[in-house]
Amino acid sequence: MASQPDTHFQPKELARRLRARSRKDYQEMMDLIDLLKKQGTLVADRSGRIGYTPARPGRNGTSRSRLLTGVLSVTRRGNGFVRVEGFDEDIVIAPEHMSTALHGDEVHVMPFARPVRRRGPDTSPRMEGEIIAVVRRRRSTVVGTLRRTPHLVFVVPDDERIPRDIYLGGGELKGAEPGDKVVVALLPWDDPHLNPEGTVVEVLGPAGDPRVEVMGAAHAFGLPVEFPNEVVRESNAIEPSISDREIASREDFRRTVCVTIDPEDAKDFDDAVSCELLPGGKYRVGVHIADVSHYVREGSAIDREAYKRGTSVYLVNQVVPMLPERLSGDLCSLRPDVDRLTYSVIMEINENGTVEQYRIAQTVIHSARRFTYEQAQEILMRERGEYAEVLLPLLHLSRVLLRRRRKSGSIDFDTPEAKFEFDAHGLPLGIRAKQRLDAHRLIEECMLLANKTVARHGGSHSPTMPAMPFVFRVHDSPDPGKIADLARFVRQFGYSLDPVGGVTARALQKLLDSVRGSEVENVINEVALRSMAKAIYSERNIGHYGLGFRFYSHFTSPIRRYPDLVIHRLLKEYAAGVLPGRREEIAQNLPAVCRHSSERERTAMEAERASVKVMQVEYMKRHIGDEFEGVIAGVTTYGMFIEVNDLLVEGMIRVRDLQDDYYLFDERHYALRGRSTGRTYRLGDVVRVRVAAVHPEQREIDFAIAE
Repeated sequence: MASQPDTHFQPKELARRLRARSRKDYQEMMDLIDLLKKQGTLVADRSGRIGYTPARPGRNGTSRSRLLTGVLSVTRRGNGFVRVEGFDEDIVIAPEHMSTALHGDEVHVMPFARPVRRRGPDTSPRMEGEIIAVVRRRRSTVVGTLRRTPHLVFVVPDDERIPRDIYLGGGELKGAEPGDKVVVALLPWDDPHLNPEGTVVEVLGPAGDPRVEVMGAAHAFGLPVEFPNEVVRESNAIEPSISDREIASREDFRRTVCVTIDPEDAKDFDDAVSCELLPGGKYRVGVHIADVSHYVREGSAIDREAYKRGTSVYLVNQVVPMLPERLSGDLCSLRPDVDRLTYSVIMEINENGTVEQYRIAQTVIHSARRFTYEQAQEILMRERGEYAEVLLPLLHLSRVLLRRRRKSGSIDFDTPEAKFEFDAHGLPLGIRAKQRLDAHRLIEECMLLANKTVARHGGSHSPTMPAMPFVFRVHDSPDPGKIADLARFVRQFGYSLDPVGGVTARALQKLLDSVRGSEVENVINEVALRSMAKAIYSERNIGHYGLGFRFYSHFTSPIRRYPDLVIHRLLKEYAAGVLPGRREEIAQNLPAVCRHSSERERTAMEAERASVKVMQVEYMKRHIGDEFEGVIAGVTTYGMFIEVNDLLVEGMIRVRDLQDDYYLFDERHYALRGRSTGRTYRLGDVVRVRVAAVHPEQREIDFAIAE
């Protein structure tokens, strides 16, 4: 078998080759095959054919079981990929080899010997495998729409990555009617020939109602909307007043003018800034962050829940916070005209934007003013107004810092975000792109500099003082293959990017600058962003490619990001002196904290995008038949995606709806080309489209080419 690893055999063929002629010989052969299958040396596919699996090297260099463990990801088309730690590439899982595994499950997978050939320019083989067992379910509930037939009651999952309907037994439906959106608790499922079963645990409301659909998205991504009673009790028991003793132990900035600048609809304010001009054109800038770690002790009920959530999630019409309202909206919120405990980075910065001195200190502030971005922008434009003596120097400094950052190779992905206007019933009245103001830049540059300074402080070491364990925000350099794809992509529009020898961040920024203001700016920005590696949290510092920083961390948002809270605790503990054995304990715990926080961040981003899509679809329901100008943002074998730039809404024109010709997919040129007319729809082309239909439950919009 090892000499023919690409071949699978029927047992009868093996018996013939092994000359197992008698019934006894055949049974001995089958017993041996069963033993080798248990050891992971052989594997049987669905048709019963037997194949050899390649050995995976063990730690001591010897081969061990070929059964691998990883996390399953499923595409909308039903194909699976298992990510195994230590493997450079995922293992491909065909739908028929998925067994009872669902998207996100931790699974045991048995790789096949025969490789899968890729399509496209990279034709190197990929490993295929079969899921043998589910080790751990990612989800215990599924959100979907209740359906009923004369003989069955079942739920159609919202998540297209779950290809099976969930059957409901004779249990209580909690008043759910056909067409309602429900949350279903999954029952144990171990037979792939049967559909999974579940019971209704919550009825959200009529499917298609945008408010219900947003709640459905929250439940689908496992977002805990309510806090456990233990957490609420613990937060309510926190003493709100700040003792004189506590104030005396901190640096007092209450006489220093500190201001907050946040979105108009912000509920919590976790950062404030101060600025004083010094002789020689220097600045003393204070970035003052809510001292959440003073109130949330490690191991407490609040801390355990904050770790579980990992981050606050900003859905389109509501927030799922990391901390209870008692903390996030009150005690830790840097509201004006009240004393608040903070953890501050105070930096002395020269006229070139270099931090010459800094200190990180526990402080107390008294915020003088809460600005919205629009209010601060008005003062910056008029160059006068309340606290202009703080805002104007910070604006000048932010421009210096931005130029310095861009010069060092920082990439500025100026991707637009959708801003909704809602009526009294919570339904969208309008959509517009959020405007990026100087006031946004001012705060961004202050926060970036504080995070960079803290990371350098946490990652610093000397021959006599080894670096202490720390949490970094890291961003790896992009995959060369993806950069080559990006270079080919932008060449279609007359832009250039040389991928030979690797692409510097400065070269990517030059590309983004060259497309700014063009019709394909959003498309190229999006494709360039997808070609980048994902930024993650890590205990190992490899730098931040996108920002061009050797050191970077997240320190400035402990109300809404768990890693920031961890960093506050680490800095305090290191400043006070680490107890014996504590360093090893911290080093052992941080990798799990980083992995979990990165996973929760990805989940939050997916949930936020889903909620935005819900409201975009709801808005377009009122515009069926209307025409818009858009850009072709994606081309596939089955159609093309159109983005309406003014609204940041994306929909699809399917090939089957292009009635004027028979269209073929030109993969090389990212285009659909008519066989008879030669008419071509190419990525980046501007087209006029009509809204043909919307599908709220699928969160999809159908466009048609306007006459």
